[in-house]
Amino acid sequence: MWWFQQGLSVLPVALVVWSAASFVFSYITAIVLHHVDPLVPYISDTGTIPPERCLFGIMLNISAFLGMATMYVRYKQVYALNPEKSKIIMLNKTGLTLGLMSCFGLCIIANFQKCILYYIHVVGACLTFGVGAIYMLVQTILSYLMQPEVHSKDIFWIRLTVLLWCCSSIVSMFVSSVVLYSGLYGTNLVQKLHWDPQEKGYTAHIISTVSEWSLAFSFLSFFLTYIRDFQKISLRAVVSLYGQTLYNTPQSFVTDEQTLLIAGSI
Repeated sequence: MWWFQQGLSVLPVALVVWSAASFVFSYITAIVLHHVDPLVPYISDTGTIPPERCLFGIMLNISAFLGMATMYVRYKQVYALNPEKSKIIMLNKTGLTLGLMSCFGLCIIANFQKCILYYIHVVGACLTFGVGAIYMLVQTILSYLMQPEVHSKDIFWIRLTVLLWCCSSIVSMFVSSVVLYSGLYGTNLVQKLHWDPQEKGYTAHIISTVSEWSLAFSFLSFFLTYIRDFQKISLRAVVSLYGQTLYNTPQSFVTDEQTLLIAGSI
């Protein structure tokens, strides 16, 4: 058995590989068609013009689905390992909520391009990266609370390091973007896909784009830390049949349901 076939480790592996491929394929397509500059464009710029826009959108939607699945499995795993610790259970639920919000933001990024609906795109980016960073913080705290009984100290320090990488990328991107779009270097820069190195604002632009790529790969690196954990977990669906037909509801099931209603359990 290969290492990625153990347990559910295929989920974070698929999430990281597929998301990285969505960035790389869109970038290559945009470069080949001369839609963006080869030197570190914004990730969103590589998914602005067809056909790479179509590729970018569908691949990121699938990434959002894989992200939701990965975060849900992580939630179930933490809950199963700490069924009676209220603090961890509360943080775990908070983490799942934040994670799902981040995945929803990724769907917004995928379907509302920067050059078409900029402000909606920014909302999606804030949900994906801003809320996603808080999700990473919650998971890092959970890793700290579960050491050394469940987690080793090494995995906590690795996740903390990736979290700091993510936060530094966010700060760098925010500051450089504020400087770039402050109006000092012209207007309508949102629509600009090609930059001349001699232009004013080019340095701020490069810092901003490099920070965005760094931020994206810090997220992917964080999910890589789930692989070893997911090798030790599996999920299965249990089907309970109340009869051999789907046409009529068995009388015993109706009776059981009425009993539960009377008892106030439903």
